[in-house]
Amino acid sequence: MKDKQAVIIGGGPAGLMAAEVLAQAGIAVDLHDSMPSVGRKFLMAGKSGINLTHAESFEKFVSRYGAQRDWVAPWLASFGADALRDWARGLGIDTFVGSSGRVFPDDMKAAPLLRAWIHRLRVGGVRFHMRQHWLGWDLQGDLRFATPDGEQKVGSGGTAIILALGGGSWARLGSDGAWMPWLQARGVSVAPLKPANCGFNVDWSQHFRDKFAGWPVKSIVATFGDQQRQGEFVISQYGVEGSLIYALSTPLRNAIEANGTTTLLLDLAPGKSVARLTREIAHPRGARSMASHLQSRARITGVKAGLLREYATRDDYDAPVRLATMIKSLPLPLVTPRPLDEAISSAGGVTAEALDARLMLRALPGVFCAGEMLDWEAPTGGYLLTACFASGYAAGHGALAWLADTR
Repeated sequence: MKDKQAVIIGGGPAGLMAAEVLAQAGIAVDLHDSMPSVGRKFLMAGKSGINLTHAESFEKFVSRYGAQRDWVAPWLASFGADALRDWARGLGIDTFVGSSGRVFPDDMKAAPLLRAWIHRLRVGGVRFHMRQHWLGWDLQGDLRFATPDGEQKVGSGGTAIILALGGGSWARLGSDGAWMPWLQARGVSVAPLKPANCGFNVDWSQHFRDKFAGWPVKSIVATFGDQQRQGEFVISQYGVEGSLIYALSTPLRNAIEANGTTTLLLDLAPGKSVARLTREIAHPRGARSMASHLQSRARITGVKAGLLREYATRDDYDAPVRLATMIKSLPLPLVTPRPLDEAISSAGGVTAEALDARLMLRALPGVFCAGEMLDWEAPTGGYLLTACFASGYAAGHGALAWLADTR
């Protein structure tokens, strides 16, 4: 593989992993990124503790990728959760499994891992070119980059190119989706980018918004269709966000796309039946207000009481069975997802049909894609990062195979 070259565009986990695979095989690797330093989104995601992967079984792990599970599964089979933990250990970073099955570095920090990784890549010969924003190809097929010193071009003949440009969330960190028209112009099938792991807009009353924006809603069960999750979320000025909402964001987003709006059902009193709540509510309250009565008898207070007042009618409050039913199945109308740039991740991107098994573009031999710019999505919990690492690993090996066949 002497004298073989590769250009990687994008310095997130997928691009860096592809660079490592290629450099370890003796390929000359140049990595370009639009940011002043690599791994910006990786570091931001790890501000409160970087969740690298998850310790659940492979079968359950793969199921987290929904409709794209069969596409993602081979990547994870080659570089999954165990391989990722071994890789981190090789950088001097031990990991542990939390109570929820999530896997974190021992010190919970992303920066030490990233520093050790970049050092190893530099020692391995990877050349980093920062503040270089990719502009697509010129008419001769050379790569164009906008740099602080003006536009520069890089020849691509006989060179493996790996695109790891991210999706469309967190544009300020480099994932702006600007690459989409350049690939589409060259015949690459690209699905529109959509918010994933996102919040949703709700038409709160002004009173509710002013009083409860920023409040967490804890210990509830949310149901949408045949999916049910227990946890918590946060009331925002615009609607709802947080882990419980993110876990259901894909079907909620798809339902809004199909129907224009949708409704999430909230159980504000998990563990209590409608019959039990009805008895508690029907208990004589004497001179106490209904709010005091619900607090003492049904433990509905604070933001939960506010949610109930937001959607229950006066007739509901006058009928214990109806009010108990509302508490157990409160309809929360969701209007639209929050904007793409606010989302934790994005769906859409380069479709599976546009790529071969090596993650090489069928329309552009020698050009590979990896990471979040591919059309897959997953919930938080380590699944996003693991698939980014794994797709970079797959694209790196795909590029190696292509270079080996190139004379």
